[in-house]
Amino acid sequence: MATTSDQVWELLGQLIEAQKVTERQIQEVNRQIGKLGNRLGEFVECQVRPVAIKLFQERGIEVHELATNLSIKKPEGSIEIDILAVNTTEAVLIEVKSKLSQVDVDEHLERLAKFKQLMPRYADVRALGAVAAMVVPDDVARYAYRKGLFVLAQSGQSMVILNDAKFQPKAF
Repeated sequence: MATTSDQVWELLGQLIEAQKVTERQIQEVNRQIGKLGNRLGEFVECQVRPVAIKLFQERGIEVHELATNLSIKKPEGSIEIDILAVNTTEAVLIEVKSKLSQVDVDEHLERLAKFKQLMPRYADVRALGAVAAMVVPDDVARYAYRKGLFVLAQSGQSMVILNDAKFQPKAF
């Protein structure tokens, strides 16, 4: 069966329209996945927040206050802190993820390096770092440990600090 030029153009137009529909559907799926990822991160943060003070107090860090979702924007730079646990002499910056990666650890180390510069009211405190996640691969936990960060992970219905008793956190 022979096709005419008009039929070819009509088919081409239908293909182009179908491609546009598919692209819109892919964009919507990506948007929904992004929302789900954000919700999962919020869930993990809700798991960490109520136990953070207790966990650090058990490690001899007498934090008494928690601040969440801090955003610091200044001309010299900006950082976002998921959870900041503080007392008069120490501050623990906690980065929360659903699944922790080495990139997340590296980004948190950069955040810690900027902390006192961007928040000078904490210039005299010992700043410590922690990462928390629902899923913490063993190699990433070891990496964060070696970099001087506390590693918090899901254990049963609560969070625990994975670092052993010999762990010495790095002060930033």
